[in-house]
Amino acid sequence: PAGLQLGAGWSAADRGVKTWALIERVGGAGYVPAEERNALLASMTDEVSELVLRDNISQNFRMGLSRAHAAPMLEVHRRMIAELENRRGVDRTLEALPSDAEIDRRAAAGTGLTSPELANLLAHVKLSLKDDLLAGNLLDQSAFETLLPTYFPAPVRERFGAAIKRHPLRRQILATMVVNDMVDLGGTSYAFRLAEEIGATTEDAVRAYTAAVEIFDLRSLWQRIRTAALPTSVRDELELETKRTLDRASRWLLINRPQPLAIGAGIARYRDGVRALADAVPARRPGPVADDVLRRSQGAIDRGAPRELAEEVYLLIHRFTLLDVLDIADICGRDAAEVAALYYTLDKHFEIQRLLTAVARLDRGDRWRTLARLAVRDDLYDSLRALTVDVLTTTEPLESTEEKIAYWESTNRSRLVRARAALAEIDATGSYDLATLSVAARQVRSMVSSGEPVTAAKPAADQA
Repeated sequence: PAGLQLGAGWSAADRGVKTWALIERVGGAGYVPAEERNALLASMTDEVSELVLRDNISQNFRMGLSRAHAAPMLEVHRRMIAELENRRGVDRTLEALPSDAEIDRRAAAGTGLTSPELANLLAHVKLSLKDDLLAGNLLDQSAFETLLPTYFPAPVRERFGAAIKRHPLRRQILATMVVNDMVDLGGTSYAFRLAEEIGATTEDAVRAYTAAVEIFDLRSLWQRIRTAALPTSVRDELELETKRTLDRASRWLLINRPQPLAIGAGIARYRDGVRALADAVPARRPGPVADDVLRRSQGAIDRGAPRELAEEVYLLIHRFTLLDVLDIADICGRDAAEVAALYYTLDKHFEIQRLLTAVARLDRGDRWRTLARLAVRDDLYDSLRALTVDVLTTTEPLESTEEKIAYWESTNRSRLVRARAALAEIDATGSYDLATLSVAARQVRSMVSSGEPVTAAKPAADQA
């Protein structure tokens, strides 16, 4: 079974062979005498082992998260297995993956895939994604230039940097490194869900993952979660929460930026702005964001998570919208801090966060319910973005946020009265489902004078 190949690309022997092949190649050119090569290889044994253990630990974290989330992910796993079977030629019986009838039985029982099945699924996903990358040219681009040397021990990096770039297995090593990182940290279903939701290719997924992780500094947050002294269940909960921001930011980048997504340009456009505006997200002031962070982080805190870490994790999803804030600032030629203040005040003013929270609580169900749920959420975010632009285009920078909103409301009174009446009627029902939330999203959209989504100017994509 493919599960036996989980560590095939990361075993100490495999990494050692590739290092040996590089030194042999250099030695054959006369740069390193044979006796020096042998001593060099022996001196690197411990570091090679450490690199392998690091990768194995990362994969074990992924398996633990997959087990913790196996039951709610069963329908997604069903579709992934079907895709592997239909498009990749995987034999369910040979690979000991469950049949549809067995998955139906587990769905009724509220259980998910077993650990061996999750391992097999993980292995096949990695192999498939690696094949996709090797068939394209993404690995040859500048965004991955600095990644390849990190595969090798420090003495090799320091002495044979030029030779590493010419390694005959350069692309295969890079494909394994990129896929392992994206799957172990982003999730087994990360690329599959992007394909289902917006038709993203494997290269699209890698581009979005690489940019989103850097923009939101997710790697350092994941490291803090994984090294904190926490109960396993709390660690899983915190890391799974961060994936919401990874997923939303990835979809946002693939929908709102020129395609194929330029990794370097995307990072340059948003990273510094997101980090500079991080404290502008109103998590410390009374309002829906602060309420949401407090409510959702408290359970993890009560079970042993450090308050600072838990609150940062649950605040992250609210910082995702800084991508919109930065684009609006660019569209309107306004200061990003001014835009952020208006954006979050409008969010509170029209209780959009309450609607977004209701959307998050909807049953994901099958693929079509999931896509409908995503469409409603995207419509709410797009409406808030458009509302912010609408207010900015009719007001002046020196006016306070409250003055901007008051003036805009005075010039759009009739639309606001109708929309608020409809929203109040929906709210009076006391519950939200997909139908009522779809109508609510449409009513929020109707408040915008143009009624059209707002997009930033899209420069031509570069090759990074």
